[in-house]
Amino acid sequence: MNDDREDLTDAISQLRVTRFTNDLDESDIDPDPFVQFDRWMRDALDTKLRMPNEMTLATADGQGRPAARIVLLKGVDDRGFTFFTNYESRKGQHLAANPHAALVFFWAELERQVNVGGHVERASVEESEAYWRTRPPESRRAAWASRQSEVIQNRNELEERVREIEARWPDNDDIPLPAYWGGFRLIPETIEFWQGRPNRLHDRLIYRRVADVGWLIERLSP
Repeated sequence: MNDDREDLTDAISQLRVTRFTNDLDESDIDPDPFVQFDRWMRDALDTKLRMPNEMTLATADGQGRPAARIVLLKGVDDRGFTFFTNYESRKGQHLAANPHAALVFFWAELERQVNVGGHVERASVEESEAYWRTRPPESRRAAWASRQSEVIQNRNELEERVREIEARWPDNDDIPLPAYWGGFRLIPETIEFWQGRPNRLHDRLIYRRVADVGWLIERLSP
């Protein structure tokens, strides 16, 4: 290992954070994890965090090899957490082969995480179409131009595709929804709320979906 790499490793290993946030107690949370998530998301919005809907999506292929990336939450209700993407992308292929995934929201300023695990299904075409129409025209054209996750030769190749799409659909209102693009919904089996506490004695409360019972709430050791 060279000296610069050793210095960097030392600097990383010495990083510490002193936490001062409030506790997370069983008596303070809602029995419905979606209501509790709404509360925390509202706190994140009220704090004016940058993109509080950013979440890490972890998937695995048919052989169990994992991959993770940041995607954007675009809807949440009692059914689950919805995001949109190219179905032919790596994550789309993973979910076709292995329809289980995990989400992580991390709001550093609030010293909070939410971890969600469950199975994934496609949103309806109607839902995908409704969201598609809310996207800026440039984003809709980009979805047509980008064969997401495929190898390309250079940036010029991508920009040429964009020009072709602009010529094909010059009218912003005419850009259709691609057949390979749409929504996924993660239907949770577990939802964990993590609240940072001093000395790494964090609060972790997990909701587990239990058949014929509903949501069971348990405390996890930090």
